[in-house]
Amino acid sequence: MESNSQKPKTSGALLAALIIMTGLAGVSSYLYFDQKKVSENQEVTISERVEELSTTRVKLDSISTALDAKIAEVQKLGGDVSELQKMKVQLEGDKAALKRGNRISISKYETKIKQYEAYLVEKDTLIANLQRENVTLASNVKVLDEENNGLKVKGQQFRDSVTTVVSQVQSQNQELSTKVTRAAALKAQNVKVFGVNAKGKVKDDDAYKAKRLDKIKLVYTLLDNPLTKEEPKDVFVRVLDPSGAVVSDMANGSGTFTVDGAETVYTTKQTVNYTSNGQNVELLYSRGIPYKPGKYTVELYSEGFRIGSGEFAVR
Repeated sequence: MESNSQKPKTSGALLAALIIMTGLAGVSSYLYFDQKKVSENQEVTISERVEELSTTRVKLDSISTALDAKIAEVQKLGGDVSELQKMKVQLEGDKAALKRGNRISISKYETKIKQYEAYLVEKDTLIANLQRENVTLASNVKVLDEENNGLKVKGQQFRDSVTTVVSQVQSQNQELSTKVTRAAALKAQNVKVFGVNAKGKVKDDDAYKAKRLDKIKLVYTLLDNPLTKEEPKDVFVRVLDPSGAVVSDMANGSGTFTVDGAETVYTTKQTVNYTSNGQNVELLYSRGIPYKPGKYTVELYSEGFRIGSGEFAVR
């Protein structure tokens, strides 16, 4: 009797244990599948997050490249890039924050990206305006260059004209000065040549015998000229022989002087104290060697001008 009552108690305990174990297994299974679902959901979330971060990084890099291009273009066009450079600094800060993994929502980055994109579009308008301004400026510069070249040509023409006028004035002044100087030059009149023999006897003849012609005596009158300054004047005498050569002897008072810019030999010279009163002048010249037969010409010069002439003959 005692043995039979013990069996039901044992069977009930086993059943209870079995029920509990079955319950625990169900709970464990539920928890396992629930945890697996959570893990799968977390993996999906992480994967989506990584993809979103990658896409955001690519967009920011693209905006950075576009911003660099805008800065370079504005600099080339001569515009102000300070605002663009500030935006560049801000953009690099956002890229660095994204790289560090700061917990900033992707939606905020999307908002920033839209702001950056709108800013780039705005700067496209700025660049277009700068390009138009540069085209206008280039056109204006071309016009100014053409005007400047025109002014240079006119300036050169004006300088050439001034140079021509100055040259003409100088030429006219020189011509006038020459005329004034010529008008003020001495003028010799009644130029006569007399023969003088060895005894000092003066003879006036159409032709002088060579063996009796020791010296020649030159006599002339200096006309009154109010333009001529009263002062000592050098009078140069050139005696030309029948062949046209100048009778000269450097040891006997001959030398050179300038006529019309050319150096010319003279036979002899004298200094006359000009008094502007129609004075008569005499000059005695001794050659030292006999004269060849023929016709001789005597020319008088003073202050670079020929002032008179005469002639004599030797037979």
